[in-house]
Amino acid sequence: MVVDDTPRNVKLLADVLTVKGYAVVTAASGAEALKQVEAEKPDLVLLDVVMPEMSGYEVCRRIRENPATGILPVVMVTALDPTEERIKGLDAGADDFLTKPINQPELLARVRSLLRIKELYDTVQAQAAQLSDWNKTLERRVEEQVGQLEHLSRLKRFFSPQLAEMIVAGGAEDPLKTHRREVTVVFLDLRGFTAFAETAEPEEVMGVLREYHTEMGKLILAHEGTLERFTGDGMMIFFNDPVPVSNPAERAIRMALAMRESVAELKVKWRKLGYDLDFGVGIAQGYATIGAIGFEGRLDYGAIGTVTNLASRLCGEAKPGQILISQRLLGTVENVVEVEPVGELTLKGFHRPVSAHNILRLKR
Repeated sequence: MVVDDTPRNVKLLADVLTVKGYAVVTAASGAEALKQVEAEKPDLVLLDVVMPEMSGYEVCRRIRENPATGILPVVMVTALDPTEERIKGLDAGADDFLTKPINQPELLARVRSLLRIKELYDTVQAQAAQLSDWNKTLERRVEEQVGQLEHLSRLKRFFSPQLAEMIVAGGAEDPLKTHRREVTVVFLDLRGFTAFAETAEPEEVMGVLREYHTEMGKLILAHEGTLERFTGDGMMIFFNDPVPVSNPAERAIRMALAMRESVAELKVKWRKLGYDLDFGVGIAQGYATIGAIGFEGRLDYGAIGTVTNLASRLCGEAKPGQILISQRLLGTVENVVEVEPVGELTLKGFHRPVSAHNILRLKR
């Protein structure tokens, strides 16, 4: 918007800006300028200083007093002493100054600069409004789902946040209801932990467990596993429940390999402290009955079946650093991993020897 009580000055500025593609509105007095600001909502005001009845300084102060136009760019245009007028203009809230006669390149450069600032401010305001709307929507959703969250909050002890949210949102059936499904089960524990716990101070034991659980927990969540339980240094994780996942056996193996690498890093630190600890894993695949286990007031989520016993026994047989898998599981992932046979193992609870293999690495 161009504001000047001299028609020739108004036409000059309007013509220069129109040629450059700007839409221009004009006003011949301060009072008219304030009405035009409210009606047209311009992005920038070129404001003459000397006008009858209401000076440019007063118009600028009125613009700044209005919260709706408090950030509107205002350029004061004057033929008076630039130093003195600049001080007055700053006191009135002006953003920039132009001296008459107008230098066209300077005019256009200042207009472009201030319009960029105005555009950025408008973008921030729009984003703030959008964020406010999102917050209101989120508050409504939270209120609507509080009941469900309270009912199923205990699931977050077992599942990754993604799975827990899917269950709460209705993307999966209530996993505490007894059901049968094929799963890949992973057992892991620390070798030498019993001897370590017997000789170390309780604070040292807790420190080791805290580091170990933290690193293993990150990898369980990263691979979307379900933590069934952990007891001291032992953990049981399975894949493909409560929500089916693609390639559960491969996920389990990738997780176990990542865990072995993570424990190898922890071992360096532990050995410097005199802790002789290592790591073993057993993995098996098969059907299990899964659901709530316990009694009223104290329910846990668990899996029961031969597959869990097999994974546990393989873990017990694993030597430091080994990841033992069953023959059945190898048939599922043989194109993914390199293994070495460890022979027929006689496992407690199994009438026949079990053929087992140690995972060396992923195939390239």
